[in-house]
Amino acid sequence: MYVECTIFVLNKKQLRQLLRLRFYLNNINLDERLIFFTYIGRYLNRHKFNSVVFLMDNETQKVVIIDDEPTTLLLLESAVESLAKVVTVSQSANAFSVIKAQLPDLVVLDISMPELSGFEVCKQLKACPETAAIPVIFVTSHSDPENEHVALSLGAIDFISKPIDIGLCQMRVRNHLTIQDQKTKLARVNHELEAEKKQLAITLKSIADGVISINAAGDVTFINPVAQRLTGYSETEALGKPIDEVMNLRDASTNERLLNPALYALEVMRPVAMSYNATLVSRHNQVFRVEDTASPIIDEDGQLSGAVIVFQDVSEAIEMAVKMTHLTNHDQLTGLPNRVLLHDRIVQAITRCFTSKQSIALLLIDIDNFKYLNDSLGHQVGDYIIASIAKRLAKVVGESATLARVGGDEFACLLTEIGSGYSADSIAMACLQAGREPIDIDGKAHQLSLSIGISLYPQDAVNAEEMMRHADSAMYRSKSKGKDTFSFFSKDLQHAMHHRVEMEIKLRNAIENDSLAIYLQPKYNFDDSTVLSAESLVRMFDENGKVIGPDEFIPLAEETGLIHQLGKQVLQKSCDFVAKCNELGQDFKVAVNVAAKQLSNPGFAKEVAEIINEAGIAASSIELEVTESALMHDFVQTRDILNDLASLGVTIALDDFGTGYSSLSYLRQFPLNVLKIDRSFVIDMDKEQQAHDIVTAIVHLALSLELTIVAEGIETQSHFAALKALGCHLGQGYFMCRPMAMADFFTKFIDDCQVA
Repeated sequence: MYVECTIFVLNKKQLRQLLRLRFYLNNINLDERLIFFTYIGRYLNRHKFNSVVFLMDNETQKVVIIDDEPTTLLLLESAVESLAKVVTVSQSANAFSVIKAQLPDLVVLDISMPELSGFEVCKQLKACPETAAIPVIFVTSHSDPENEHVALSLGAIDFISKPIDIGLCQMRVRNHLTIQDQKTKLARVNHELEAEKKQLAITLKSIADGVISINAAGDVTFINPVAQRLTGYSETEALGKPIDEVMNLRDASTNERLLNPALYALEVMRPVAMSYNATLVSRHNQVFRVEDTASPIIDEDGQLSGAVIVFQDVSEAIEMAVKMTHLTNHDQLTGLPNRVLLHDRIVQAITRCFTSKQSIALLLIDIDNFKYLNDSLGHQVGDYIIASIAKRLAKVVGESATLARVGGDEFACLLTEIGSGYSADSIAMACLQAGREPIDIDGKAHQLSLSIGISLYPQDAVNAEEMMRHADSAMYRSKSKGKDTFSFFSKDLQHAMHHRVEMEIKLRNAIENDSLAIYLQPKYNFDDSTVLSAESLVRMFDENGKVIGPDEFIPLAEETGLIHQLGKQVLQKSCDFVAKCNELGQDFKVAVNVAAKQLSNPGFAKEVAEIINEAGIAASSIELEVTESALMHDFVQTRDILNDLASLGVTIALDDFGTGYSSLSYLRQFPLNVLKIDRSFVIDMDKEQQAHDIVTAIVHLALSLELTIVAEGIETQSHFAALKALGCHLGQGYFMCRPMAMADFFTKFIDDCQVA
């Protein structure tokens, strides 16, 4: 859409008549420009000046989204499409060329992609002058301070966490698009001004919003309508009065009276500018932030006849700059400082510590079980909870501390007065108490809790990044201790953190190098002790060849999202083993454990089908073991995925039965074929009557549901005999056979059978 406005070109004679006016349009909005041009047109049309037409347009904002996951790409597109024109890229190798061609206002970029990582794409953007200024928001599947540090060092402005919260995503994108729009508008105005200044030459140098001329005695001889509005004096009232009386200039900080630049220009006989931070107080006590220049008026004989001051109201521009700064450094939902501003304040606090010799503390505060509340009650309620907790924490920590929102449900509190009666532990306890207060939502009280981690400088860390990282580690320790508590960072925690990092590196390398080993534990038929099936168990080895137990790396795999790749490799190796058995004429079944997060993948059933088909085996040769807790993670989605798997012919087993919280009504809704009795009941059944009764009840339940019963953890002859007597079908445990490497298992149970 184009807007037409008219201004006028002056000849040399007319220019001298209007003195040496200077035209500043840099911080004027469109409406003010139209008003200004209209006035100038009316004023100068009487002199039959020539007209020139200027055009302005309003372009639609554009966002480029790069993500290799189709689901995530669709979610991000649906979140952003109402805010801007969206261009999506699924292959990171093409990202740079698309961005360079489109030159969007914002790039939303996934970190983890197979071809080029988000970091590499970002480096390409920042290295190219055409794309270096385009803001980048990274998309990440987990909270990793190291990734965040790298991202910020590369020039990222924000993060969007997976799983995608559409509401929060929209707010983040909208904020940055708002900032970018303002930058674009300012850049466009500056660009247009330069073109206009070149086109209008000397004329546009001399015209401004407000114009006042004075004689050599300092009395007003001319005042234009804009100056009349800003000063509050009409032309009749202003003419002949001293300029200091008409134009009341004061320092914005001290309110001290300032010397008018026009008077100073008379004194020094050269152009001068107003002091920085000047305000104009009108006759009616209205205050305007102004900028100006003043020039002496020299007549044709070289005599000083007066001066002219040209000034403009920059209040709106300053307000806009303040808003932009606020949006950049504050969270929109809570109004608290964001991660960027918090980092700056931590750095400043550390710098002051060098001279003050005081300690500072950083508290990282996380709302326990927030994701469940947010998903079950809705994002609007989730936002209300976050805003409520923010208000409570702000009241607790006081104005001397910096309280920031650094993530979806994470806050941080910076204390800079440690050692002077303002202790970190007392603040932490007060925060915990504030978090325990019920929140009323639609007349129902919801009980919450917080987990807090504390890091101290200089005791625990040497810089801001390390303080954040250590506070995060301490916070997760609080979570592991049962939540609703706080923990200080310690050396043993640092050791555990380093061990975790090393373990993650080992796990990633093992997955990337396909070096995970599969061990098999046979399942014995209670009737004839035959072995026609086994459970597949994954093992990892360290650099010395020592076995790393799954209890060390499986939880880490689930936490980091690596469980999907790990589970896929285990299934592929298990299917390949079945195919090898089939080549020797042996029908064999392998049971593979499935984590809850794997069932959160809508495409899991399709992935299983592809792996089975690629191996060339029957789907009935594969048994997938799921836990009770996995079934209840997302009831509807899990049920649908299991039904899809069952339709393939895959056997579904319920593992660790009795340790979860599923009800019989739920069990009936899942396509289960096998029920496994947890070893915690089996191990005590020959010593405790209660354990024996529980196992008996589970067996009777399974038989009534026509499920195959598998008992695990059989370690003694008495276990074996008791379970056989109860009617169990299959059993596994150290009494019969320990898990063994796939090659050894094949030799013992498959190859020997074929030879025999």
